[in-house]
Amino acid sequence: MAIKTEPLVVNIGPQHPSTHGVFRMRVTLDGERIIDAEMIVGYLHRSMEKLAEERTWTQNIPFTDRMDYLAAMTGNLSYCIAVERLAGIEVPERAQYLRVIFAELQRIASHAMANGTFVNDCGAWQTPLFYMFREREKVLDLFEMTCGARLTLNYMRIGGVAFDLPDEFLPQLRSLLDELPDRFGEYEDLLIDNEILLMRSRGIGVLSPELAMNASMSGPMLRGSGIVWDIRKADPYCVYDRMDFDIPVGHTGDCYDRFVVRMEELRQSVRIIEQAVEQLPPGSHLADVPLNLRPPKGEIYSRIESPKGELGFYLVSDGGPEPYRFHVRSPSLLNLSALREMVVGQTVADAIVTLGSIDINVGEVDR
Repeated sequence: MAIKTEPLVVNIGPQHPSTHGVFRMRVTLDGERIIDAEMIVGYLHRSMEKLAEERTWTQNIPFTDRMDYLAAMTGNLSYCIAVERLAGIEVPERAQYLRVIFAELQRIASHAMANGTFVNDCGAWQTPLFYMFREREKVLDLFEMTCGARLTLNYMRIGGVAFDLPDEFLPQLRSLLDELPDRFGEYEDLLIDNEILLMRSRGIGVLSPELAMNASMSGPMLRGSGIVWDIRKADPYCVYDRMDFDIPVGHTGDCYDRFVVRMEELRQSVRIIEQAVEQLPPGSHLADVPLNLRPPKGEIYSRIESPKGELGFYLVSDGGPEPYRFHVRSPSLLNLSALREMVVGQTVADAIVTLGSIDINVGEVDR
C-alpha cells in the first residue's frame, strides 16, 4: 500500500542566515523534495527610484551605492555613464582608465564575496571564505586610500571620478596584482576538485541556455549556462574595447559552473587591470561639468557589465535639474526570476546552494 503524504509549506526567510539578505522563499515540500516555490521580495524596498526624481542628477550618485552595496563602484559607474550620454558629456581619457581599474577591482571584491559565501552554503569549512575575504580586504584598502570609504564609495562623478590616484596607490596595486594569481591558485587547489563542493554543486540548480535567455539572465548566471555574452565586449564602454581578455563560460549551467566562471573571471579582471595601468595616460580625472546640471530633454538607457550582470539605468530628462524618470534594470532581480524552475524537484539543502550560486544582493532586488 502506497504511503500518502500531505504537502508541507515552509518559509525560508526572511531572516534565515543562508538567504543572502532580507529575502523569503516559500517552498511546498513533499517529504524533503520541493514541489513548488514562491519568491517573496520587497522587505528592503526604500522607494529609491521615486526619491531619485526629487534630487539633482549629482545627488543621486549615493543612491547607487546602496543598491548592490557589495559592488558600489559599478553602481556609481553605470548611473554616471547614463547621465553623461544623456547630457552629451565627454569624459577625459585618464578618467576612463581609472573607471576601468576601479570597476575591475570591484569585480574581484564582489566575486570573492560571492564564491566565499557560496562555498559556505555548500557546507564547507570557513577557511576558503576567509582566504577570499583576505583579498577583498586588500581591494577595500585601495578604495579607502583613494576615496576614504570602503563600502558605500560615492567615488564616480558625472564627467569622471572624484579624486585622482594618491602617490601610494599604484605601488600597492602592483603589489596586489603580483600576489593575486598565486592566491587564485590556492583557491583552485582547495576547491575545484573538492569532493564536498562537487557533490553539493554539480548537477544542482541547472539553468538551461534557453531558460537563461528567456528569463533575461546576464553576468555569470548567463555565462555559466554556456552563453558567451559580456557587455564589456558586446557593447563596450569606457576603454574596454582596448583591453584583451577572455569570456569564461560553463557547460551544464549548474551551480558548479557558475562558481568556476566567477573563479576564472577573477583572473580576467587582473589581466584587464594590468593593461589599464600600463596604458594609463596623464591628464585630468574630471570634466568641467556645471554644478546645476540640466541635461536636454530626452531619454536614455545605458548599461554596463556589473559583477552580477547587466546593470542598466533608464533616465528621462525634461530639461530640469533632476530626473523626470529614474528606473534601474538590476541583474539581481532578473537573475532571481528563474529560481523556482531551478529548485523544483530538489531538496531544501540543494535549494540553499542554488540560491547562493545566483549571488543576489537584496538591496538591488528591492531598491
